[in-house]
Order: sequence, then C-alpha cells, then structure tokens
Amino acid sequence: MRLRVETCSPEQTEAIGYVLADCLAPGTLIALFGDLATGKTCLVRGMARRRAGEGAVHSPTFTLVNQYGVECPLYHLDLYRLGGPEMLADLGYEEVFDGGGLCAVEWAERAGDLLPADRLNIYLAHAGGDRRTVEIEAVGLALPADLADRIQSALAAAGG
Repeated sequence: MRLRVETCSPEQTEAIGYVLADCLAPGTLIALFGDLATGKTCLVRGMARRRAGEGAVHSPTFTLVNQYGVECPLYHLDLYRLGGPEMLADLGYEEVFDGGGLCAVEWAERAGDLLPADRLNIYLAHAGGDRRTVEIEAVGLALPADLADRIQSALAAAGG
C-alpha cells in the first residue's frame, strides 16, 4: 500500500502521526525519511500524543532514543548524528526495534540493512511554506483499508 497526502501545517502533520499510532500494531517500525525540517518530529509528536498522551516531544538527537508511554511504548530514535549502521549495532538497537511498542526512526537511511524488512516507510518533503508532502509506504505490513479516509478526516479536523 502506498498513500500520498499533503499537509499545510505542523498540526496536520501531527494529525497523521496520531492516526497512524491508532492503527499500527505493537512491534511496528516506522522509518522516517526527509530533509531537515520536513516534519519528522511533528509526525512523531502526534504518535506520542496518541500512544502516551505526550505533548512535549523533542528529537533525541543527542540521546539517540526517547521512550513515551509504558504499556505499549513509543520508541523515538534520531539517527542524524550516527556515523553508520555499525554504530547502531554497538548500541543494542534490537531491544528498541523489536520492543513491544512502536518504534519511529528519524533519518532511518542511516540504519542501513539493520532496518527490519517489514516496516512502514514515511517520506516527508518540503512543498513550499508550511506545506509538506507525506508519502506512506507499507512494506510487508497490512494497513486498514480505510486509512486514507481516516487521514483525510484528521487533516480536515486539524484545519489548514
């Protein structure tokens, strides 16, 4: 499944994260791709709000991983400063990638072949001003048939 939407505000990007966190099964890895300031952290903020009621989400650039929630946690990794996949292997990534919750990985391309084959890839790109394109690609995963409708409803509710 591949879905492409456009957002016109950070709130709409968060709304996509909220919807995804509501429908993804525990153990799902979300690989986030995109340049600086394309909305990767905004999307994770929406996920954290849904999974753990968290509103204050910051990219774990220096700590590498943040955890939101306990029962079905959201692990948030930022690999921006990672030199390569071998550095991730040294950190025991398996515990987070294979944890019982969701795992959102910013700068996922830096994990290389360590990313699981079955995952949700999300590509974010600038589209001018506050607008972003968000392309969602399920790789080896089943997503709800009504996902596009749920996202469109969330975008409308978030305004723009």
